[in-house]
Amino acid sequence: MAQGKILLKPGTLWTSVKKQTEHALQCGALLSIPTEFEFVEQDNVRFLVRILSNLNRKKAAKEKQKKQSATSGQEFNPFLPYEEDLFVADISDTHVCILNKFNVVDYHLLIITRAFEEQESLLTLEDFAAMWACLADFNGLAFYNSGKIAGASQRHKHLQLVPLPLAPSGPQIPIKPLLTSAQFQNSNTIPKFPFVHAFAPLDPHWVQSPFTAAQATEEVYRTLLHAVGLDARQSGAYNLLATREWMLIVPRSQEHFQFISVNSLGFAGALLVRNPAEMEILKAQGPMTILKNVAVSN
Repeated sequence: MAQGKILLKPGTLWTSVKKQTEHALQCGALLSIPTEFEFVEQDNVRFLVRILSNLNRKKAAKEKQKKQSATSGQEFNPFLPYEEDLFVADISDTHVCILNKFNVVDYHLLIITRAFEEQESLLTLEDFAAMWACLADFNGLAFYNSGKIAGASQRHKHLQLVPLPLAPSGPQIPIKPLLTSAQFQNSNTIPKFPFVHAFAPLDPHWVQSPFTAAQATEEVYRTLLHAVGLDARQSGAYNLLATREWMLIVPRSQEHFQFISVNSLGFAGALLVRNPAEMEILKAQGPMTILKNVAVSN
């Protein structure tokens, strides 16, 4: 990848995000889903659990998409073309950044490929360059739900980026207390995670060059995939989480625990339930137990 292909001007992303969010809310393109939250503690982690207040907007939009797909005979793709009112920035010649239409977290971004690629395909040098170009100006948690079992709701390839902190109090990321005990030895694991995973440090200075960062990150990514039994043929669903400081990969065995859907954010310690009944299930079972059930047992 030639260095001229990053189009995002350094220092502009956060300003563009705030400006476009205001515009998208005013014109009705951004349909934020209101939530309440509480902390549920298990295994020395204060999990942030959001409970949705209203899913009607998303349900109505899904119905509309189904009708469009039935009429056209083609699966609806909200990213091709994407809504102009959600557009935040051109990142590179291969990726653009848009707002997540049905955001639960403020300033939730999607890093999407300009051309269609399958969500289950391997992440590439271009994907990681786009991720680092955004992380340089946006202190956030990037994540990738590889396939439906990992919580992906769209087939068109996209990474996601949410600002830090995830929680209004305590650590920036709820699982941070467990990361400090991680042993960066051959196993690259977090001792208190009761499921198959692989973890590695990243160098925060990589933000200075998305290209150098992308090459190094792709190498780490492939090493971690191999460590959890996945390979270049993409032999399974997994969640990937990355900040400027670290990367985590968790293979998945199923999308739901009972009715509770889990995506990458669950492994950061942030879960979402749709109603009080699901919240009761989560509290009765424990968040870490739920993660263990949807991951792959050690």
